[in-house]
Amino acid sequence: MRLPQWFAERAEPISDDGEIRVSTLELFFDLVFVFTVTQLTTLLTDGFSEDRFVGEGALQALLVFGVIWWMYSGYAWLTNTIPPVRAARRVLLLLGMTGFLIVALAIPSAFGSGGPAFALGYLLLITVHAALYLQATTAFWRVVPFNAAATALIFLTGFVPYPWSYLLWTGALVLLWGSPYFIGQKGFPLRGAHIVERHGLLIIVVLGESVIAIGIGAHGHAGPGFLVAAALGLAVAACLWWAYFGGDDETAAEHALARRDPVSRTRLILGAYFYAHIPMLLGVVTAAAGVKKAVEHPFAPMKLGPSVALAVGIALFLAGHRWYRRVLGLRRAPAPLIGTAAALLSGAVGLWSAAAQLAALLVVLIALLVAEHRSRAVPALDNALDTVGAAPDHHPGR
Repeated sequence: MRLPQWFAERAEPISDDGEIRVSTLELFFDLVFVFTVTQLTTLLTDGFSEDRFVGEGALQALLVFGVIWWMYSGYAWLTNTIPPVRAARRVLLLLGMTGFLIVALAIPSAFGSGGPAFALGYLLLITVHAALYLQATTAFWRVVPFNAAATALIFLTGFVPYPWSYLLWTGALVLLWGSPYFIGQKGFPLRGAHIVERHGLLIIVVLGESVIAIGIGAHGHAGPGFLVAAALGLAVAACLWWAYFGGDDETAAEHALARRDPVSRTRLILGAYFYAHIPMLLGVVTAAAGVKKAVEHPFAPMKLGPSVALAVGIALFLAGHRWYRRVLGLRRAPAPLIGTAAALLSGAVGLWSAAAQLAALLVVLIALLVAEHRSRAVPALDNALDTVGAAPDHHPGR
């Protein structure tokens, strides 16, 4: 098949060992994707109002996130292989952003009348994704039927009653995530530095969107109670940032990936950046839904749904961060399981006071960060003492 001259790949491919940086267009793309992810808070907060958080709200958020995360990762890997440096690629990537925007707007009603609109946006996503890969290789076409079948199932959800819509969404998720087992997992080389930088920027943007949730919860009111709760919510988000970026994990992650052969590197990226980042992102979104409710009535008891969301969200982030470090062989935070358990127990505090739960979570996170800082400082001090002890003695009297 001969491709049109304007569409075909004309640039020399980057070598497998050559590194590329995240472009501003990719960051622009991620901003739209993060808006899509934060729309999941609508599903969760709707569940709070109907006291069904543990059931429908959480299930809907999980199913939708699984579908959109699959496609986002596909685009992140795509731009790692095919950088958006040509005009045709940039136009196609902008069309992909449009697909995510349509998907985002349809999420609040995705399990009802919004199903066809969600499917329309997703169809645009998979079409653009396939077109971009076609510029470099035709091997990708093996996965297109699975993506198309999943989109068709989502489209049908708008025409079937409960609980069949949930079965269709589950079927779509199984088709997407199960496709590698049917088409093979040979894959292609990935550049570690680009993956590390891309996902780091994604975490920053998601944390920023969680701060926006505080402003949304204000509803135009900024009394003393709200200001206290808002400051506590911001401090909690800052601690999550510090946990992810405060050390040298990004540099260590790049080195860990660079030392591996292409096949092992791809497996590490799959474990650390596809799977382990799922609980971190879901954790931020879930916690943001809880914070949004906490700042509305900061000194009043929280309902069960928001207090559980706030506690589980922080616990998910901590668990995902531990998983991420473990896969890459990075230094583990001291007593991470204790911190995760303490975050979960904070839900009981929220039933007494929303602000108290935020304060309790802040204390837990600060304690973990301080413990980690000390664990990093002790080996550095030991190394310095060893260096001094090994130095020759040049005392003038000898």
